[in-house]
Amino acid sequence: MRLILLGPPGAGKGTQAQRLVDRYGIVQLSTGDMLRAAVAAGTEIGRKAKAIMDAGQLVPDEIVNGIISERIDAPDAKNGFVLDGFPRTVVQAEALEKMLAGKAMKLDAVIEFKVDAEKLVDRIVRRAEDARAAGQPVRKDDNPEVFRKRLEEFRALTAALTPFYAERGLLKPVDGMAPIEDVAEAIRTALERLPA
Repeated sequence: MRLILLGPPGAGKGTQAQRLVDRYGIVQLSTGDMLRAAVAAGTEIGRKAKAIMDAGQLVPDEIVNGIISERIDAPDAKNGFVLDGFPRTVVQAEALEKMLAGKAMKLDAVIEFKVDAEKLVDRIVRRAEDARAAGQPVRKDDNPEVFRKRLEEFRALTAALTPFYAERGLLKPVDGMAPIEDVAEAIRTALERLPA
C-alpha cells in the first residue's frame, strides 16, 4: 500500500497516518524526520542536506527526492508507505511519480482531507487551550496567526496537487472535519474499494 495524505496543517493527517501504519504494516514517511535521520546517519545526501540547513536555507527538491528514494528502498518499507507532507508542489509530485516508476512502483491512492479553513483555525485554538490546560507545551504552529500563514502557504503551493492527482484517478477525498473515527472509516472504505 503506497499512499499520500494530502491536506492543510491541522487536518489530522498525522493521526490517520499512524492508524494506516498500524493497519497495513507500512511506514510513515515524514520528510522532516527523513532529513534529520539522513543527517544523523551521515549519508552522502544527509551531509549535503546538513550543509544547506546549517546555512539556514530550504533543502532543494533533488535532495529531498534523493532522501525519499533511499528511504523507500529500506527493508521496512517493502510493504509500502504513507507520505505525509510530501509532495508539496506539482514539480515534486512529478518527480515522485518518475522516481516510483523507476522502481517499478506506483501510488495506490492519495487521500485528500477536505476541511473548512475557519473551523480548522478554531480546532487549532482548542488544541492549544487543551494542551495548556493539561500542562503540556503548546506547539509553536498552534498560534492562530502562524497557523493562518501556513494555511495560505498550503493553498498557494499545494492546492494544485488536487487536480494533478484527480486526473490520475488517485484522489480519494474524505471529510477532514469529521470525528477521528469517522475519518478513519472513510479512509478504510476508500482503500477497500481500490482495484486489486
